[in-house]
Amino acid sequence: MSGPSTIQDFLALVRQSGLVDERTLTEVVQRCTGLPDQLDTPFKLAGQLVKESLLTHFQADQLLLGRWRRFSIGRYKVLDQLGAGGMGAVYLCEHKHMRRRVAVKVLPIARTINSSCLERFYREARAIAALNHPNIVRAYDIDQDDNLHFMAMEYVEGASLQEVVRRHGPLSPLQAVHYMRQAARGLQHVCESGLVHRDVKPANLLVDLTGSIKILDLGLARFYQDEADDVSVRHDEQVLGTVDYLSPEQALNSHDVDIRADVYSLGCTIYFCLTGQPPFQEGTTAQKLIWHQSRHPKAIKHFRNDVPRDLLRLLDKAMAKRPKDRFQTPAELVQALDQLALLTGETRADKAEKTLTKRHEWRPEPRPWQWQWRWRWFEVLFGSVLLLGSAALLLTMLYAAWSGMKQDTAPKDRPLPRNVRR
Repeated sequence: MSGPSTIQDFLALVRQSGLVDERTLTEVVQRCTGLPDQLDTPFKLAGQLVKESLLTHFQADQLLLGRWRRFSIGRYKVLDQLGAGGMGAVYLCEHKHMRRRVAVKVLPIARTINSSCLERFYREARAIAALNHPNIVRAYDIDQDDNLHFMAMEYVEGASLQEVVRRHGPLSPLQAVHYMRQAARGLQHVCESGLVHRDVKPANLLVDLTGSIKILDLGLARFYQDEADDVSVRHDEQVLGTVDYLSPEQALNSHDVDIRADVYSLGCTIYFCLTGQPPFQEGTTAQKLIWHQSRHPKAIKHFRNDVPRDLLRLLDKAMAKRPKDRFQTPAELVQALDQLALLTGETRADKAEKTLTKRHEWRPEPRPWQWQWRWRWFEVLFGSVLLLGSAALLLTMLYAAWSGMKQDTAPKDRPLPRNVRR
């Protein structure tokens, strides 16, 4: 569909969309007619409507593209698009009567043909409805508008951990610990509600403006105590989740995992927050699935040297290959985090706040024997320079003294008598 080429075409699209009532629209056009900078193009008129808060930037862009449908989803008016993916798009919407802003997740029409996707969409709503925790995004409503299935959720103004790391670089150890602790508390509530998330990753952990973590996207969540909740079995879906943060047992069979799989994924998430990359960044999907079961990721000390050792040991336990070697519940992880020196005050806060974001600063911590050799070479070099300088000074003084003596002993020229011929 082509965009409007004239003012009248653009006004017709605005009227069809129902975003601005006729009276207000007429007043804006009359008020701006005759001004030095006339609204003589659709682009200028759209800018004026945005300036007067009658349209959002997203709405104006869509109208300039000739799109006027779907600015309303049920009882909600679409204001902006927050994100989109294979499982749906998320829009910032406002309730038409309550004026409360929410995030509305819409299942693509093409996905409704797939019974598995549709069933998961409604199961996600059922899972969120069973949860009530400050570190979990809440759900308000689920409904259908014609052929659109949508779910209204709590709108979190902030960014995901993935976006934070991408924009600002790896987090400080203290920040990572605080975020991990909040996420673990939310996952403990998930566990106590009989659920396992199965898709914990940086993109699914939001940080709001107050620094609080919000867990979202329970589209792959499963009531592991409910034998009837067997969507993955009935649709022959053996591997579910994001491969970069997938636990070893989930890579083999996603249906039989428990909350310990989420503990592993949370450990991988904090690894990403500290290093700026997932545990296994390179390789194909099949290789990553195998490496999660057989390899250990590159040590965090390879990237930076300011992460305390007790935190490194905690992450190693959270990312253990065998479930029985990990923290058995997120509550155990929270208890271990509370014992870290970073939180008990035994580590200097200014050192904990340091964040290394440049790759040339990510150097491993030198071992004691490396320090000894470095001091030895420094001592040898300093001694050699001192010795050469002393020798040069001594030679200079000897040369000066010898030159003075030579001048004193040399015969002086005397005038010859007049009767002596040369």
